[in-house]
Order: sequence, then structure tokens, then C-alpha cells
Amino acid sequence: MSESRRSFIKKTTLAGAALAVTPNFGFHMMKKSTKDDIILGHGDYQYKLVREWGQMSSIETPLLNCHEMQMDSKGRLVMIGDHPQNNIIIFDKSGNVLDSWGTAYPGGHGLTISDEGGEEFLFLADSGWFLNKVGKWTKHNGRITKTTMDGRVVFDIGHPQTIGVYKPGESFCPTETAIGPNGDIYVADGYGMSRIIQYDANGRYIRHWGGHDNPDKNYLIKSAHGVAIDYREKGNPMVVVTSRSQACFKWFTLDGKYIKTLHLPNMQVCRPVFDDKNLYAGVCWSQPEVGKTNWTQPTGFVTILEGDTVVSNPGATAPLYVGRELQKSYQLTDRPISHGHDVCVDNDKNLYVCQWRADKTPPLKLERI
Repeated sequence: MSESRRSFIKKTTLAGAALAVTPNFGFHMMKKSTKDDIILGHGDYQYKLVREWGQMSSIETPLLNCHEMQMDSKGRLVMIGDHPQNNIIIFDKSGNVLDSWGTAYPGGHGLTISDEGGEEFLFLADSGWFLNKVGKWTKHNGRITKTTMDGRVVFDIGHPQTIGVYKPGESFCPTETAIGPNGDIYVADGYGMSRIIQYDANGRYIRHWGGHDNPDKNYLIKSAHGVAIDYREKGNPMVVVTSRSQACFKWFTLDGKYIKTLHLPNMQVCRPVFDDKNLYAGVCWSQPEVGKTNWTQPTGFVTILEGDTVVSNPGATAPLYVGRELQKSYQLTDRPISHGHDVCVDNDKNLYVCQWRADKTPPLKLERI
């Protein structure tokens, strides 16, 4: 541990911070600095919570739920949401709204930026669910759309039934995409059949695997909420799939062969987000700690891994391992993060957290300290 880190912890403790010691890290769950800043996280991954980061007018830029966000090559933060009048919102890193557009994706859920020879494109996942004017969730046809950065449609990928991949009556409600090293498109049908469907760069079907009814436990996926490409092992990119209802990530080869599973007890995680050697994820749901809260209150937080080891849980209790087994983590009673749905990491290692069911609030910023 660095001297600056020791000094920070000592000063914070003297200021009256509450510490929760674990055998692994010996750091706080949540504390306040001498300036009354709320500090979240553990170990070397601690952050100042900036609640009022997003500078936006609810009239000019209406907002319902924040779903996913990525940073483009210009340093802009591009977010997708599900307000029927406003699907895409683009922020700068100070939280100012630079642009917003889109009404064709009322179930806006997944957003991936793909760099194709220096030109960037968006892959948008409309889950097929939207909140209508009377406050009722209504189902329509989910789809995947490739667009330019300003929203011009390049092509759509519709229901797999139209090409004979799904049987009549099987639901297609895609939640996420990932783009492979050769341009292949991996679609996570998270709210439908929980399958991963692989297409080539032009949207032509290649294969699919997984599913919530798969008899093979390695390929069984329940709520295939997220998908991403893991490039951390040099020369061996892998497809990582969220099985949210199983509280785990599953790794596959680029052609869908099972590799491994990583269980994260009590963490119904969303999309895996990779930055350097780290994996970040929003935790949308977690079982409440007995006597602390209940299911009617917002749950969720953020989790951070080095390799396959959880090292910090901003918004939750510190990660604790008994032997090599990770124990359950719980949202802090203050509930600083509501239903963490996605995490975006900027080039200063700050985090931006999209929240679901968070009273129409813009993303939170977690400023690295």
C-alpha cells in the first residue's frame, strides 16, 4: 500500500469514518471525507460519489431509465435510455448534454460502439419492452440496429424466426451486442430465449448457443443480459456472457465453445465491461441483508474485479473471501446506487453508472481518488 493511501485512510478515520474490516482488505464500506464527500469502494478502487454530475433539463432532454453508456474516440459519453421521446443522450465528461436524438427505440437497452477502420458506429439493442403513456410495460418487436454516430440507420437485425433460427412463438427481446475482432456481431437475447446469436459483420446468421432451457449446465444461460469480448489474454479473445439470474459470467470461444464460469454470489450482474486488466459490472439486483432492507427498496451497486477476483464493491459491503470462495456482498443501507445497470470507464479511470428505476435521474459519476 502506498504512503498516500495510508495517509488518506488515517485522515478519514480521524474524521469519524465508520470502518468495516475484512480479512482481505481492511477498508471501509462507505465513509465521508473531511469535506463531507461520500467515498465508495475498497482497497485501491475508491471513488467520490458525484450525484449531480448530469447537467440536463427534464423538459429539453426527457429521461426515463438510463441503461448503457460507452465513451467514443472523442471522449464523449454516449448513453441509451428508454424514454419514447429520447433514446440517445450524449454527454461530455463534465456532464453537459451535447446532443440527444432518437424516438425509434422505445425499448432502448443496449449500446455498443464499434470502430471500423477509424469510423465509429453504434449497435443499438431495443429489448422490445417500453413503458406506455399510462405507465404499463408493453411488449413490441425487439431488434438490433447498426447506425452512424448521429443515428443514420445502416441495417437492422430483426426477429430470428424470419430466417428459421427461432421457432414460431419463441420470443426475441435482445438486450446487448458485442463486436468480435473480425466484425462478427454477438447478440444477447436477454429478455427472450437467453441465447447468444452470432452474425457476421453484414448481419448474416452464423450460429447460436445457450438458452434458458438448455439441458447442459455449461450452456444454460438464464437472463443473457450482457455480452462482451474479453481481450485481456493476449492472442485469445473470448466471448463473455452474463447469466444474470444465475449471478455469474460465462466465458466461451469466439465460435461458442464453453470455457469457464465465474460465480458472483448475490450479484445479479449486467454487462461485463473491460478496462486494462479489470472487469467492471453494474449489479442491478442483490438480495437484501437480513434486517437491513427489503425487496420493495432499490438494490444494486457496482463490482470491480482484477482477473477473476472481486477487489471492490462501490455502493456495497467489502468483498470477502473465505479460502478461495467469495461470500455474499450487500448493498449499503444508505443505498447510494440504485439498480446499477451499466458502468462506463473514462481515460482517467472515473466511473459513470447508469441506473435503472432511479426516479428518472441521469448517471452518477464515481470520481477515482
